[in-house]
Amino acid sequence: MRLLGLVPRLLLIVAAGALLITATVVGVAPRLWASVNAHEELPVELPDFEALAQRTYVYDVSGQEIGFYELENSQPIAYDDIPANVVDAFLTVEDKEFFGHEGINVRSLVRATLSNFASDAPQQGASTITMQVVKNDFLAGLERDGRYKVLQIHYARMLEKKLTKQQILERYLNTVFFGNNAYGISAAAETYFGKRAQDLTFTEAAFLAGLVRSPSGFDPINEPERSRARWLQVVSRLEDDGKVTPVEALALQDFVLPSRVKTLPDRAFERTYFTEALRDYLLNRSDVLGDTYQERYNQLFRGGLRIHTTLDANLQSLAEQARGVLPDTPEGFDASIVSLDATSGAVRVMVGGRGFVPNEREVNMALSPRQTGSSIKMFILSAAVQAGAQQNDVLDGTKPCTLPNPDEPSKPFTITDAVSRGVVTLQEHTTRSINCAFARLSQIVGLNRVVDTTYRMAHSTYLYKDQPATEREPIRPYASFATGANEMAPIDMAAGVQTLANEGVHHDPYYVDFIDNAAGERVYTHLDPGTQVLDRDAALATVEIMKGPIYGGGTGRGAAFDDRRPAFGKTGTQQDNTNAWFIGGTKQLATAVWVGDPNAYTPMNGIPAFSARGYPRVQGGTFPADIWKAFMEPAHAFLPALDWDRPAPPKRANARLVLPGNECILKYAPPVETVPADPNAPTTTLAPDATTTTTLPPVAEVIPTGTTIPPDVLDPNAPLPSVPISEIIGPCV
Repeated sequence: MRLLGLVPRLLLIVAAGALLITATVVGVAPRLWASVNAHEELPVELPDFEALAQRTYVYDVSGQEIGFYELENSQPIAYDDIPANVVDAFLTVEDKEFFGHEGINVRSLVRATLSNFASDAPQQGASTITMQVVKNDFLAGLERDGRYKVLQIHYARMLEKKLTKQQILERYLNTVFFGNNAYGISAAAETYFGKRAQDLTFTEAAFLAGLVRSPSGFDPINEPERSRARWLQVVSRLEDDGKVTPVEALALQDFVLPSRVKTLPDRAFERTYFTEALRDYLLNRSDVLGDTYQERYNQLFRGGLRIHTTLDANLQSLAEQARGVLPDTPEGFDASIVSLDATSGAVRVMVGGRGFVPNEREVNMALSPRQTGSSIKMFILSAAVQAGAQQNDVLDGTKPCTLPNPDEPSKPFTITDAVSRGVVTLQEHTTRSINCAFARLSQIVGLNRVVDTTYRMAHSTYLYKDQPATEREPIRPYASFATGANEMAPIDMAAGVQTLANEGVHHDPYYVDFIDNAAGERVYTHLDPGTQVLDRDAALATVEIMKGPIYGGGTGRGAAFDDRRPAFGKTGTQQDNTNAWFIGGTKQLATAVWVGDPNAYTPMNGIPAFSARGYPRVQGGTFPADIWKAFMEPAHAFLPALDWDRPAPPKRANARLVLPGNECILKYAPPVETVPADPNAPTTTLAPDATTTTTLPPVAEVIPTGTTIPPDVLDPNAPLPSVPISEIIGPCV
């Protein structure tokens, strides 16, 4: 029995000796460290704190928060904004004597050692809050050896001399990790309680303080049992220190632990097509945030920026509702909408599809090139008018038509399946969207010149001349340009509409109006005076012609405003109805709508859900026009009905536009009458004097109409091949 009694005493002596050694090391460590560094001529100085990572916030055009970017959820808060009960809770759990020690606390170290020695699980830490700040800011990555602890103690004492207690505590509460990507008390309050730090109760703050020891081990979401056990330790600590009564402590045992990651009620944002496009633009398509990718990345995800975008949340909501005009189908057909401010190019609306879903539905069809059908004729028409074509000039729209193919001269381009019109006005061909007429017109203007005009009218960070083919296939001078062989994205088409709506002045589509840094200083303001890519009269004349499809009984008549406000537009339907478009604008908004299968070129023919709506075949004048109107009508509800000025009167008489080498002037010689050599031969004409003669048919002399525009001539004002409207035109055969 006596031997058994010696065992506890022996253990007690060993423990006391260990504590004595620990206390001695702690007490003399600073002096030892000073001796180690005594040979240095300059005193050891603590570096400044690194800037805190801060969440970047995104706002719409009215200042409403619409999203944020972050790597670590860090939302710094000033000490004066942290409630006293939150400070009290953390000091009780983590460092009760914080305001009394000078960075280290020998008594706390001894007490923690005894407490942890007597318990099955650690209950108290030996590090002060100052030491934890040192660990997080100055010692991250160092090996945890004996030297590490000496450094931590030495730096803690230095930090106490450099900063006030409040500054140290502010740094601690803004940097300590709470798990689930939450750094600092503000992020933790949001993540676990869906609150701001200013709204935390003492109990909630105490729970968060309990997580600091082991954020992963005590995670209430993934480790609820261990988290409950840790909470009971915290409650016991609160009771021991008199922060709660025994009755209150008993009630706190049933405290409901957080079970999921939360966010503030007014900050429940999901990733959207717009915010994803904005992120890509700021990181990869501009130098707004810095010259290098790393600079831009750090600024966006850690810089605490306030990015004020061009998005109009009200218009965006209207556009998303309009997209719903297209019924859901098993085939997955979808619709995209882009609407730009007609005077500035600001992106007001971006609907990339039925909704952004991470890892499932991320492709933004607003930025995805697809074949355009006849909507591309907007660029052909603009180039033609800029080169001198007039509204009532005439050209041939007869089908079938066989035209030269510059890419493969041995294989002419032929159109057989299309609406046909004869020799009628440019206005009529535009209103009815006549393929043969515009295929001819594209070559009359010059395919390379049409491509150049398209690049200038639709220019953006997504589409520009000499763009690497690895980034995007270039627009090519195909003979089939007029029927949509090239691919364009809705944002490209909206940019072209913007150029026309703005009377020829193009503005690149853009996302950001201005950016403030974390200190509230303005670091970026968008400025673009615009580029006059079409003469004003040419743009006005083109707009006037393109009113026809909507208000002239044309292919886009379904898009007409109920109040008949001025608007222009163009339909587009790709071969086999695989893509359908409606593009158009007013003085205020330039809008493009695309409908199709995001994953393939799937014909939209005989789709039951579409047929039930009266559209057995989807064309530009069906769902795209309906969606365009469903958005544009309410979007203009409180806007004035503005019209463009009338274009200048024609500068010349109306002419016949001709394609040299394909269409020639026919000059007929007068008919010739001759007496048949054989008197018994039948006669074809009985002269008044009853003399039998033969009248030979008139002889047609084929006169070339000139030469085509050379491929290297991109001058937008170079005149078009034309002849007087009275001339007789026929094939050059």
